[in-house]
Amino acid sequence: MDEVTGAELIAESLKTQKVEYMFGIVGVPIIEVAMAAQAAGIKYVGMRNEQAACYAASAIGYITGRPGACLVVSGPGLIHALGGMANANMNCWPVIVIGGSSDRNQETAGAFQEFPQVEACRLYSKFSARPSCLEAIPSVIEKAVRTSIYGRPGACYVDIAGDMVNAKVDRIKVRDVPCCPPPPVSLADHSAVTKAISVLKAAKTPLVIIGKGAAYGKAETVLRQFVEMSGLPFLPTPMGKGVLPDDHPNCVAAARSRALLEADVVLLLGARLNWILHFGLPPRFNPKVKIIQVDLCAEEMGNNLRPAVALLGDISAIVNQLLMCVQKDGWKYPSNTEWWGVLQKKMAANAQMSRSLALKTTLPMNYYTVFHHISQLLPHDCVIVSEGANTMDIGRTMLNNYLPRHRLDAGTFGTMGVGLGFAIAAAAVEKSCNEGKRVVCVEGDSAFGFSGMEVETMCRYNLPVIIIVVNNNGIYSGMDAETWKEMATMGDLTSLAPVACLLPDARYDEVMTAFGGRGFLVRTVEELRSALELSLSDWERPSLLNVLIDPSSDRKQQEFPWLTRSNL
Repeated sequence: MDEVTGAELIAESLKTQKVEYMFGIVGVPIIEVAMAAQAAGIKYVGMRNEQAACYAASAIGYITGRPGACLVVSGPGLIHALGGMANANMNCWPVIVIGGSSDRNQETAGAFQEFPQVEACRLYSKFSARPSCLEAIPSVIEKAVRTSIYGRPGACYVDIAGDMVNAKVDRIKVRDVPCCPPPPVSLADHSAVTKAISVLKAAKTPLVIIGKGAAYGKAETVLRQFVEMSGLPFLPTPMGKGVLPDDHPNCVAAARSRALLEADVVLLLGARLNWILHFGLPPRFNPKVKIIQVDLCAEEMGNNLRPAVALLGDISAIVNQLLMCVQKDGWKYPSNTEWWGVLQKKMAANAQMSRSLALKTTLPMNYYTVFHHISQLLPHDCVIVSEGANTMDIGRTMLNNYLPRHRLDAGTFGTMGVGLGFAIAAAAVEKSCNEGKRVVCVEGDSAFGFSGMEVETMCRYNLPVIIIVVNNNGIYSGMDAETWKEMATMGDLTSLAPVACLLPDARYDEVMTAFGGRGFLVRTVEELRSALELSLSDWERPSLLNVLIDPSSDRKQQEFPWLTRSNL
């Protein structure tokens, strides 16, 4: 009889479900699963931390629409991955986590790394289960993949007892489970679509908000047609950038606060009224704003603010419904309205303010100078990964995206440490596609510290990621080297050092060099441009630019704080 092991069944089932990438750290009891995955044709990337591995696998789900797999060992290995699972669930990204666990005959006996894994994962996932026997593995894997991509996407967990990995079963006893089809597409109610168009037509200051749900839903083509035919201004959320190009004439991202504050009707496409959009409430929003909410999750409708119109279904399909109504009526929001004038005036003023900061020649450089020169050199088709406090916020306004699903950042959960895992995933996809796109990871020095050892992973797999560490010596802000040295002579630094400070002028570039990549210490504009140009031309190995900036550099004055504490 043809026998198959549990490890082989897992790998073959994942491959059948079109899972093409696996990230993880091997050990007892799952090392054979990784080996079987490679044998089945799944690309395996061995990481240095399970959390980063889960971040990478979830980014695969967002970029490709099919979940990546994260393979972890029992107990602590799974616990490390829970952060990635929670982040994926909050971001609504599909990922499959496969965790080894204790042998079944040792449960409750204090087995090696014994932990209630299935129960623990229920808090962080849509689905959590252990196959009852080897024959059940294909069905459980199929359900995990299907659950991860159907409805609101998210994380799913499959637990594999250690004694099942190398156990064998006759293949004839295993039921063949075919690949689950793509998620079914649903349309909004026709009367609701008609009402939405009526509300838009009556608006004096309308605004379209494009969320990462529109990016995940691959709505870019029909959405561009709708925006250009309707003439409406649009504002992308951080990972909604690139669904339509940031340089599109209807993009009002440079007047974000004004657009949100004065819009009387907002068409919300695949975005949630959570903290990123200030809950849709004053003082950041017009207290009388009408929301047309488009989402595939019924439970999201009316969260924090009751919508004037709720359109439930697939975003791309619903935008097509809206487009057909606009085409039929021939309606277009005029380009000469007072609202367009207000937005354009504010965009010009903000651009001038940013430009004045960017062109400062004093050293150390500030954020705006760094991003100004980076933006001039980055290819339009590059994938931008960004995390950090000011690094991410200022980078969002100055580093443009032109293609959908080409910006990855801290996301809905505000998770720091995601950057290098996301970059590895994006680079693995780009290397497979061989399209010549670069992956550029722009990090604060604090954010880099969460997963900095993943540079070894990049070097090991020859992933030509470019990491730019914008180094201000701290969390939010730091201290210059001379002041730090003086303070160190005054006593115990655990009592004296500001809690947000990191080691001044830390040589993160030498971390990359130690593993065989290119490291650059950057202090001036000339050094920045030279190092970035050289890194962009090097397809053989990753690079890290350690860009030292003024520790006191900050964002330009904001009308509102970034984290609005509205009264819910």
